[in-house]
Amino acid sequence: MEQHINQLVQWLQETVKDTNSNGLVVGLSGGIDSTVVAYLIKQAFPEQSLGVIMPCKSADQDREDAELVVEESGVNHMTIDLTNQHESMFSTIKQQIENQGEWNSDKEQIADANLRARMRMSTLYTVAANYNYLVVGTDNAAEWYTGYFTKHGDGGVDIVPLLHYTKEEVRELGRALGVPSKIVDKAPSAGLWDGQTDESEMGVSYDAIDAFLNGESVSDDDAEKIEIMHERTAHKRALPKSPPDFHHFTLE
Repeated sequence: MEQHINQLVQWLQETVKDTNSNGLVVGLSGGIDSTVVAYLIKQAFPEQSLGVIMPCKSADQDREDAELVVEESGVNHMTIDLTNQHESMFSTIKQQIENQGEWNSDKEQIADANLRARMRMSTLYTVAANYNYLVVGTDNAAEWYTGYFTKHGDGGVDIVPLLHYTKEEVRELGRALGVPSKIVDKAPSAGLWDGQTDESEMGVSYDAIDAFLNGESVSDDDAEKIEIMHERTAHKRALPKSPPDFHHFTLE
C-alpha cells in the first residue's frame, strides 16, 4: 500500500499541474473514504489542500469524527453548516408541489437526502472556485460499480482517486496512512438519516461487492443484487444522453 500511496500522491500532483489548478478540496464526512482522500491530498499539497466539513441535519458523531480527521491529518479545513439553507430550500420546494396537490410523501426521504448531497457539491465547487482548486471525489470501486452515490451530488466531482480500490483496499490504505482505527472500523454510512448504513440500504455487504469485483465466488442472491444495482444506475456513470445530430439527416 505504500507504493499505491506514493503513486496516488504523484498522480494528484500531476493532475493539478495538468489542469493549471492550485490545489485540492474534499468534503469531510467522518467516513473512511473521505478520510483517506484527506490524508492523500495533504501529502500531495501540504499547504494547498482543504477539507470542508458540511453539517446538514448531521449526526453529532459524524461531525466529531470529521474533526478528528482534521486534527490527525493536519489538512487545512473549514466548517460550513448547511442545515438552515437546506431546510429553507427543501420546505420551499415541498410547499410549491403541495400547492399543486402533487407531493409524493413516499419519495420525501430520498429527495431530502439527495438535496443535501447536491448542496454539499455546490458548496465545494464554490469554495474550489475561490482557491482555483479541483474538487476531489471519494467514491471507491464498490460504490462506483453499484451506483451508490448521488448523481450530481457526491458523484459531482473533478477527480476520483479511489475509483479502482475496493472498500477493503481503502481501509488498507487508511491503515497505511495512519488513519485512526475508530475511522477505519466505522460502519460505512452516508449519514442520510438516523440509523442509516450503506450495507442495510443496499441489501448487500461491501465484502460481497468487493469479492464480486475481484472475480471471487459470491451467493447467487448477492450477485443478482449487485448486477441489478449496476444496471439500474448506469446513467450515473455516463454523460447526459443526447439525440442524434439531426443536422446530418434529410428531413422529409
